[in-house]
Amino acid sequence: MAGFDVDPACEYPYSTNTKAKFVLGDIRAVSGAELAKLYPLGSVRLLAGCAPCQPFSPHLRKAGKTNEKDWALLKEFSRLVNELKPELVTMENVPGLATKQIFFDFVTALKSNDYEVDFRSLHCPRFGIPQHRRRLVLVASKIGRIQVPSPRRSRENFPTVRKAIGHLPALKAGATPRDPLHITRALSALNLRRIQASKPGGTWKEWPSELRSSCHLKPTGRSYQSVYARMTWDRPAPTITTQAHNFGTGRFGHPEQDRAITLREAAILQSFPRHYEFVRPGDPVYLTKVGKLIGNAVPPRLAYFIGVELARAARMARWPSPEPN
Repeated sequence: MAGFDVDPACEYPYSTNTKAKFVLGDIRAVSGAELAKLYPLGSVRLLAGCAPCQPFSPHLRKAGKTNEKDWALLKEFSRLVNELKPELVTMENVPGLATKQIFFDFVTALKSNDYEVDFRSLHCPRFGIPQHRRRLVLVASKIGRIQVPSPRRSRENFPTVRKAIGHLPALKAGATPRDPLHITRALSALNLRRIQASKPGGTWKEWPSELRSSCHLKPTGRSYQSVYARMTWDRPAPTITTQAHNFGTGRFGHPEQDRAITLREAAILQSFPRHYEFVRPGDPVYLTKVGKLIGNAVPPRLAYFIGVELARAARMARWPSPEPN
């Protein structure tokens, strides 16, 4: 098993937690022949990938922070599939990708190479993940039937913010706790007043006028109500982003403490196990760097259920069920 990424910060957590080889590099410079050397002889080969989701994010596109030229990485993934011809393929991205021609081309290329393909937008709370994240998941197989995982939970049994992080020690903004990941950004005096005026599930429209930002008064800013806001205890969290440690970038205020959520809380809401290591012991923990690792990740619990379906397909290929009489 091996993983490729252009971000050197990924090396320690990937190699430490998965015990697999990490390759620092750009997939545009990688060939299928190079990838083929990384698989054990006779194995059922899986190629898993995800082009960065930012180019397909409607929020970032609306803000003018992405460019369609970045979509080319999905084409690179398709190239690697075509060169390697692995038995199994999976990828994930934002649901909006499914409406784009580049995704249609990707699926068409898989089918033309004799892959069975299934894809669907999956809602994370239905898989026991305490955040309202939706991800487009695709699985493809050359060796038989395959499907994306089916939901595990009903709406009545969605996990909540309270159950996920309600047990963690109380913390003041900017404090230094014993757990190096249970840290949160310090708040300015103005943002402290703002979060004190915020109710769980509320919006900045409930603030006194003197606390409102100039962007809130613009026509383009009035629709952004899920910024500078608190989470709600008894619901799943909003989508955890790379900036989830920042009160001003989303509904990332703690439900009752006057601070943004910590890196530890963001990781738990993403379904990372408590023992997962993001930073080498003794190294400094940087909010921006670790926040990026957490927010860009496929929620591990969702990845587990995708893996279950891929493993089932591999087993069925090796030991197919007997034909009915």
